[in-house]
Amino acid sequence: MLKRANELACLGLGLTGSNPIVGAVIVDSAGKIIGEGYHKSGPHAEVVALGQAGQLAKGATLFVTLEPCNHHGKTGPCAEAIIKAGITKVVYAMRDPNVLASGGAKALEAAGIEVEFNSEVIEIADSNRAWLHKIKNNRPYFIWKIATTLDGRTAAIDGSSKWITGPDSRAEVSKLRSESNAILVGTATALADNPNLIPRDQERMSKSNPVRIVMGLREIPSDFNLHNDAAETVFIRSHDFSELVEFCSERDFNQVFVESGSELGTALLKAGLIDELIIFQAASLLGSGQSFVGDLGATNIKEKMDFLIRDVAQFGNDLKITLTKETGI
Repeated sequence: MLKRANELACLGLGLTGSNPIVGAVIVDSAGKIIGEGYHKSGPHAEVVALGQAGQLAKGATLFVTLEPCNHHGKTGPCAEAIIKAGITKVVYAMRDPNVLASGGAKALEAAGIEVEFNSEVIEIADSNRAWLHKIKNNRPYFIWKIATTLDGRTAAIDGSSKWITGPDSRAEVSKLRSESNAILVGTATALADNPNLIPRDQERMSKSNPVRIVMGLREIPSDFNLHNDAAETVFIRSHDFSELVEFCSERDFNQVFVESGSELGTALLKAGLIDELIIFQAASLLGSGQSFVGDLGATNIKEKMDFLIRDVAQFGNDLKITLTKETGI
């Protein structure tokens, strides 16, 4: 049931603003699902599931991915709603590290509800890794997306790059964009590609598009796509990453999706700001052209930058390789 709750939670990626993704499942004494919900702004997952279960919630068990909140924010405390509904047992998979919202488990126990902490479904924390990283490190989780050939080229020697990867990969990139709070490029990419930087799919029309961040000193012509009203665009006219982090932290972003070229991406890597690499690798070779990463300052093999392989998946004739820092999240 916790795995099902996590599946529901992931439907909320990109829809919860600065909040975590949460999924909830309610089952009766026979183990039958009588209510489900996930957070997508507005009511929390538990409240959505309780609304679906109605009177059947009395005496039932609630499975939820995150400890129910116990504070008044934009909505009331979930712990209070659970108590009022007559739930007799709550199983949750992840303790709330946010001191403002924690304490729900104790409130439920004080009300006579059986509470069980079960962290065996490890993918639940993984699904919320951007939010957990933000809480722990006081900055958003940066993901750098790259599309390359087998030999690591992002463009041919004449500068052409459209398209290195296939339509299935591009659809997955659109999904990844929609799961982020912001999309970052440098002025070099903005000037060379004139991108829109918005999700291409129509599945999430209920949410606003991610904020577009353009970093660098060069001006972007007023007739370029980044000036349109498809999404908010913020120009950080600087090469100082502390200004970038400060802006993203002020906006309380969970996740920033980097779609830059090698210059900005390499600089972010060297600054320790890339938390995850997603490489879409086409089954093709160029032999020359632009490499996806620049000089990292390594002069011998011991200075190489190592990553952990989180996942490998196939999209059409491309591979999607997801990497994280060796130290983990």
